[in-house]
Amino acid sequence: MDLLLIGKFIAEERKRKGYTQRQLSEKLGISDKTISKWECGNGFPEISLLLPLCNELDITVNELLSGQRVSEEDYQKKAEENMVNMIREKEENKTKFALTITIGIISTVTFITLLLIVCMYTDVIALPVKGVLIAIACAIFVVGIAVAAEGDRKIGFFKCRKCNELFIPSFAAYTFGMHIVTTRYLKCPHCGARSWCKKVMSKEDILQR
Repeated sequence: MDLLLIGKFIAEERKRKGYTQRQLSEKLGISDKTISKWECGNGFPEISLLLPLCNELDITVNELLSGQRVSEEDYQKKAEENMVNMIREKEENKTKFALTITIGIISTVTFITLLLIVCMYTDVIALPVKGVLIAIACAIFVVGIAVAAEGDRKIGFFKCRKCNELFIPSFAAYTFGMHIVTTRYLKCPHCGARSWCKKVMSKEDILQR
């Protein structure tokens, strides 16, 4: 799904109804900052807000996901396209995520291997060579972990347990957030609450709940 297109569509339909961001947010029981994030393409409505939002704007969920008005003749076609796109997004994100994790694992194994070589053959390897090997090992480890971490941060989304909004955390928030497997303790940019946010690969994971 194109979040920028959807955001622009929400803004157009809101203005067509004569609502300000604050008025629409009050009708939905959320903050006007959340509406602004949607319209800027920086967020997507949680599942519980899809129908209320569509009802307020007099549009269908299919039209919301398409980012445009859909004629009756094209309705089924667009619905199928939206579903296919969400499935494709999920599969592509899974592949990218697996690749970044693989890079992280390979870099860690390489780092440990080089250190073991230096330690095991300490009497054979000259001191300057040891320094070079250790420097190479550290560089590979740092780059590999950085790639894996950035992939985990930006591929897919994190889901807030308080408001169910999806978001991508800042680098600092991600780096310093405690984590357990696929969840990370983060502050939601939508509701401001801190919670253990679950990693999801696409919006399809939310819409299926």
